Amino acid sequence: MQSPTAARSGLHAAIIMDGNGRWATQRGLPRIAGHRRGVEAIRVTAEACPDLGIGTLTLYAFSADNWQRPADEVGGLMRLLRSYLRNETARLARSGTRLSVIGRRDRLPDGIPQAIEAAEAATATGDRLHLRIAVDYSARDAIIAAAARLQDPAIGRAGFGQMVAGEMHGSPVDVDLLIRTGGEKRLSDFLLWEAAYAELHFTERMWPEFGGADLAEAVAEFRRRDRRFGGLNGPKVPAAA
Repeated sequence: MQSPTAARSGLHAAIIMDGNGRWATQRGLPRIAGHRRGVEAIRVTAEACPDLGIGTLTLYAFSADNWQRPADEVGGLMRLLRSYLRNETARLARSGTRLSVIGRRDRLPDGIPQAIEAAEAATATGDRLHLRIAVDYSARDAIIAAAARLQDPAIGRAGFGQMVAGEMHGSPVDVDLLIRTGGEKRLSDFLLWEAAYAELHFTERMWPEFGGADLAEAVAEFRRRDRRFGGLNGPKVPAAA
């Protein structure tokens, strides 16, 4: 049985980037130092994706529930986002990476939604990797909002999936491999619809220390699994080109 996204170019890997604060605390550093180091891990991980057969990488940067964190930490995260968009967009465009930001934009600080739009436009032609960053994202909120708008009960999974993704400025790309760093083993309201048949990989590695070798290990484990999608005999996952 074929995956619903078999025709898509490359695997879709999604990562819950956990452990930034704990990594910093263990070293006697402020939590924001861990988040800054986490930005470097984003760069390293994204660069490793194409050679591992990953065409789409979705990173969970800030959940809708993260607004409950201390105001100084939230403010620091928003400044990091602004800085990332300002400093990384040109490099992403040169490397053939298309950047998209999924999640709500109406609660972001002034100027950030406009910076997101500019970065998306500047990288729109990238075809080597689609890098998606989830900010102010909630899968449950997206599903609830889509269900509230549902008028045609015969719309089917594909149509409803389009509605769910659209609620968070995204597109319905089923997840093949979902990774969580930092040792925790939960999904935390991330891509719940799209990850229905995702293979899960949990690692003790804190996100600031995660890199290409860790991603390669997760992909290698993924390729050894037998994905059946509800059937009895699933196709072997093809090796990276």
